[in-house]
Amino acid sequence: MSLITTATDLPSHATMNKMGQRFFVVFFIAFPVLMVTLMYPNSTFTLFYGSSKGKVLEEDKPHNITTNSLPLGRTNNNTVTLSESEVRGKIENGTTTKSTNDSGIPDDRDKLLHGLLASGFDEASCISRLQSYLYRKAASPHKPSPYLISKLRNYEEIHTRCGPNSRAYNRNMIRIVHSKNNGNGVTAAMCKYLVWTPVNGLGNQMISIAATFLYAILTDRVLLVRFGKDKHGLFCEPFLNSTWILPEKSPFWNENNVQTYQRMLEKDRASANNSKEDHKGLPSALFLNLQHTRSDPEKLFHCDHSQDLLRKVPLLILQSDQYFVPSLFMTPSFNLEINKMFPEKDRVFHHLGRYLFHPSNEAWGLISRFYKTHLAKADERIGLQIRVFNPVSTPQQTVMNLVLSCTIKHKLLPEVVGMQNAVSSNGKNQTVKAVLVASLYPAYGEILQTKYLKKQSATGEVIEVYQPSHERHQKYNDNKHNMKAWTEMYLLSLSDVLVTTSLSTFGYVAQGLGNLRPWLLYKLTNNETHFPACERDFSLEPCYHTPPKHYCNGKPIKDFASSFPYMRECKDFSFGVKLVNGSM
Repeated sequence: MSLITTATDLPSHATMNKMGQRFFVVFFIAFPVLMVTLMYPNSTFTLFYGSSKGKVLEEDKPHNITTNSLPLGRTNNNTVTLSESEVRGKIENGTTTKSTNDSGIPDDRDKLLHGLLASGFDEASCISRLQSYLYRKAASPHKPSPYLISKLRNYEEIHTRCGPNSRAYNRNMIRIVHSKNNGNGVTAAMCKYLVWTPVNGLGNQMISIAATFLYAILTDRVLLVRFGKDKHGLFCEPFLNSTWILPEKSPFWNENNVQTYQRMLEKDRASANNSKEDHKGLPSALFLNLQHTRSDPEKLFHCDHSQDLLRKVPLLILQSDQYFVPSLFMTPSFNLEINKMFPEKDRVFHHLGRYLFHPSNEAWGLISRFYKTHLAKADERIGLQIRVFNPVSTPQQTVMNLVLSCTIKHKLLPEVVGMQNAVSSNGKNQTVKAVLVASLYPAYGEILQTKYLKKQSATGEVIEVYQPSHERHQKYNDNKHNMKAWTEMYLLSLSDVLVTTSLSTFGYVAQGLGNLRPWLLYKLTNNETHFPACERDFSLEPCYHTPPKHYCNGKPIKDFASSFPYMRECKDFSFGVKLVNGSM
């Protein structure tokens, strides 16, 4: 009789403390394992489970999907929302622990993440915004600073006044287009804009959006995102009574015929000896490419002189696949503001990610159904994200050996002994650990499932393994692929313990949203053995893979920590840096 139930499937991308005495695992006894195709009719999204009480990630017609096609302020007529008590009752046995007032009702401060989120949104248009906190064991102990909250409320006012569909937006866009290369036509009263454009996979895009948003706040610009069909219906609108989506008919939908930042720097250097030429010829729109490679010339984006020039350009088109927040901390003119906003330097993405990225109703339906069916009753949830950078030269068993070496050594998963038997499968007084595997390849979930299905654990714990999808190949500009990736990143963020692959931005998003300091698996690129198999990261901030190489005076940066006390070399990439909270 088997104690193990499992699920198989999951897409991945491009980087414990015990949360209680009980561990999460769902189990069924003496039922045959079934495979049911779920969620996406023409995909390989499958789920293995032992008893069918209802399909979990099925593609029902969602009650409400936040999409670009719905007018602002309107939702589908079929929207159904539940009261908080109903939601809590549907999260199996109320595994979350929330603060309540004297009446036993959860505190509104938890709903709004202690002021991080603005009130006034229509809950039906984005159910996850006010219900997602119920799916976490405890509220984040890291509260946003009062100054960050005030800056967010100020930004929201600017976005409402200057964003798409406003008179100011239409007026300013006409003026920017007509100004072309005449920077002198820009006035202080004009709204300024920052257009984010996508590159690489969804994980890279999300961390770069968060960095771009912070830059928008620091420079009083309106953030607009260029979302194509591949991101249709993934996220809710983050700003009240407005949209952050750049209209497709915008003349700035692409960077064609727009002067580049690098060209502006060249012209500035050429006119350095002529102060009268300082402002002449500055464009009204500029393309700022921060998609660094190690062969790029120094961009000097972190220097005040560059920021002084950029400040005079009303519209910037920014492209980046990087979490360039550390470079903003390096910029002297931003220093006072950014330090007041983030007294905890290692929680920047934790706050900005939870503010910006709310699963749409379609995505939230997939997330919540999977969670309630498979994860809610577990005593502990373990997120396991496996990225294989070179599958041709890296055997699956080598990767699995690395994963097991990490998880067993650090007691995240138990050893196995003997075979399963009827005595050990009564399920009484046993703790359950649910393992959520995120990988492009099905073998990893299957190997882990087989290991704990056939043999009992040395600790007596029941181990359940779920792998929601296995796309086999990373797909770009694909809406269904992105929907799977987003739901699985979010499910990983609901873990109690997280194991991720070095250099994976997929893992960066999950650890930031979930306030989880992950165990980092060594990055394998061939058939090799590595010890230690993993290390605990010192910060849950994403790694900035390509930081500046020079100070603003042209001298090379040899040691970030000596000049920038809140930065350290990344554990998963020695050329990168990440933010830390004080000395280590």
